Amino acid sequence: MLRTIIFKIVLGIYFALWAPLLLVGLVSKKLNTRFVLADARGVLTLARIICGIRYTLHYPKTEENGVPMAPNENVRVDGKAIIAAKHMSMMEVAILANNVQNPFFIIKRELLWIPIYGWAFWRMGLQPVNRARGATNMKKLAHAVAKKIMNGQTLIIFPEGTRVKPGHRAALKRGLLFLAHELKLPIMPVGTDTGLYWPKRGRMSPGVANVYFEPILPSSASLAEIGEAINRHSA
Repeated sequence: MLRTIIFKIVLGIYFALWAPLLLVGLVSKKLNTRFVLADARGVLTLARIICGIRYTLHYPKTEENGVPMAPNENVRVDGKAIIAAKHMSMMEVAILANNVQNPFFIIKRELLWIPIYGWAFWRMGLQPVNRARGATNMKKLAHAVAKKIMNGQTLIIFPEGTRVKPGHRAALKRGLLFLAHELKLPIMPVGTDTGLYWPKRGRMSPGVANVYFEPILPSSASLAEIGEAINRHSA
C-alpha cells in the first residue's frame, strides 16, 4: 500500500509540473498533442518505476508475411476502424493513446472543464459528449467524429461507459453500434487486465499488464459479439 500512496503523491506533483507546459502547448494543436502524449508516457514510466507495473501489447496472429491467418473481408483498405476497448484504469488510456496512430477519444463533456488539462484535451481534439442529451445528440456526435476520421484520426471508445473492476462485465452502450453503422466502420475490440495491477480503487500491484487487440468485427456486429470479443482475454 505504501507504494500506491507514494505513486499517487508523485503523480499529483507530476501533473502539476506538466500544467505550465500544457498551457504553452495550447498555441499549436500539434505541439499540444505531443505534450499530452508525452505526459501520458510519463505516467506509464512512473507506474513502472514506483509500482513495478509494465505492459505488453498482443495483436491477432498473422502469417510471416503479415497476411491474416483467416480471410477477413471487414478489413478496410485504409485501415480505419473504431477501437472499442475495455476500461479498467488510467493505464489503458495512456497505453492506447501512445500506441494507436492519431488517436482521439470520446469523453464526458465535464472533463473539458478541468483547468488546463481539460483545455489540452479540447485542443488535442478529443470529442466531448453530453450524456444528458441522450439519443438527440448522437447525429451531431457522428458528424463530428466523421470529420475527425476523415482528417486521419482514429476513434477510441470505451463502450462500457465507465471503469470496471476485474471480473465485471458491464453492458455495452448502444452508441457504439450507432456510430459504427453511421460511419460504416468495422470495430476492433480491445481487451485488457490492467485492473489487476492498477485498480479503480485500492492498492496497485507489480506485474505485467496486457492489452489485447482482437480480430476486427464488421459494423453490423451485435453488442453481444463485441462484448464477447472485448472480454475474451480481459480480467
